[in-house]
Amino acid sequence: MEDCQINGYGKIDWVPGWYHTGEIAGSSPVSHMDSSWQSFASSRTIQHMKRVVLTGGPGSGKTAVSNAIALGDPKRFVVVPEAATQVYSNAHTRWDLVDTAGRRDLQRQIYRLQRSQEERLAAQHPDQILILDRGTIDGAAYWPDGPEAYWADLGTSLAAEIARYSHVIWMQTAAAIGIYDGSDSNACRFEDAAAAVASGETLARLWSGHPRFQKVGAYPSLADRIDEVRTKLEKIAITG
Repeated sequence: MEDCQINGYGKIDWVPGWYHTGEIAGSSPVSHMDSSWQSFASSRTIQHMKRVVLTGGPGSGKTAVSNAIALGDPKRFVVVPEAATQVYSNAHTRWDLVDTAGRRDLQRQIYRLQRSQEERLAAQHPDQILILDRGTIDGAAYWPDGPEAYWADLGTSLAAEIARYSHVIWMQTAAAIGIYDGSDSNACRFEDAAAAVASGETLARLWSGHPRFQKVGAYPSLADRIDEVRTKLEKIAITG
């Protein structure tokens, strides 16, 4: 995604319906992978287990873990891809390369795309579980004027956004244990290791009011992170 690294701000207008099975105008489709990893949950999975947010700072493994879960059981899980990466890529910029007005505009677009993706996929896959690579609350951590101004600008509230999701799993960034590749794995990233940790802590505070908020610590191994999230999902499936 080298486009994220160019200097300057390219404004794009949000258009309802951009997203369709992982596609955004001007970008590559997000893969809905499949494999033989068998389903861990029974057909009795409760209905309120519909939207599970994976959140956390850069380098926490949200994208890799969410895709691995969907890969393992594509009939049960559908990934809602990260809206921010799509918007920044399509705008040919990233957060640190734009002015304050540009940051606000991009965060509005991210919020709207996030909502659009969630609603479209929920309607298309009513019997499947949405695994979200970030949720709408994440944008508050990047709003230039702070979370309260973010809710006011969007005409919403923290409580209203929390109510959108059934469960939240916060993942600690691997930067906390000295493992962080910055923009090497995502050109839209701008944070150094310390900023990645700080961003994760901010997100933990923002999401901590959710009644089904859980944490996953950092692991050196991606496989261990996937297993830990999968274990939490198994418990969610059993206990709700």
